[in-house]
Amino acid sequence: MNTVPEWLENLDDEDISFIKKFILSSGSLKEVATLYGVTYPTVRLRLDRLIQKIKINEDKTDDPYISLIKQLALQDKLDFDTAKVLISEYRNTKKEVE
Repeated sequence: MNTVPEWLENLDDEDISFIKKFILSSGSLKEVATLYGVTYPTVRLRLDRLIQKIKINEDKTDDPYISLIKQLALQDKLDFDTAKVLISEYRNTKKEVE
């Protein structure tokens, strides 16, 4: 029985398509840029954003507030840098209380 990793499950179809094109082009961002008809920096930015999505998904927590912040970031309702700051500050506040 094959199970899909959670980080992959939480990516949208467009992200998965990007990953497929990236792999099929042997990791060449220049080739991916050509496939999409965009510039190299645009593809680099897209890859960086995808990396952030995967990283934020990897950080496991049972805390509902942190889960909410992550979901907002994954749904593009909150940028990743802001999400990281909110999560970090929340964790620091919780440590001070404990």
